[in-house]
Amino acid sequence: MAQSVPPGDIQTQPNAKIVFNAPFDDKHTYHIKVINSSARRIGYGIKTTNMKRLGVDPPCGVLDPKEAVLLAVSCDAFAYGQEDTNNDRITVEWTNTPDGAAKQFRREWFQGDGMVRRKNLPIEYNP
Repeated sequence: MAQSVPPGDIQTQPNAKIVFNAPFDDKHTYHIKVINSSARRIGYGIKTTNMKRLGVDPPCGVLDPKEAVLLAVSCDAFAYGQEDTNNDRITVEWTNTPDGAAKQFRREWFQGDGMVRRKNLPIEYNP
């Protein structure tokens, strides 16, 4: 049963944070790469702390071992200095997919008793 084995590691490029540079009066898109460095197929989902300002495409998916995906992280125009950006971050959540499951993302993988791992990528705004 895949759920009893903790999910392996993923790598992200960049590894630690995402930086958006000014000006902030236009939409920016930043690409991050997520690599499944484990030996099992995983399902991943991306969450953000600020749905109004930040978007991720694709927001979820399935990665085979050693497979990578390029995600487009977009930041909509906003009034820098007038909005609180301190807690903005993107969280990658991932879990092993059940043995024999189709390579199609399912939200329920994250709602059962299987182990879900998380990686936070803080967002920095460079004025």
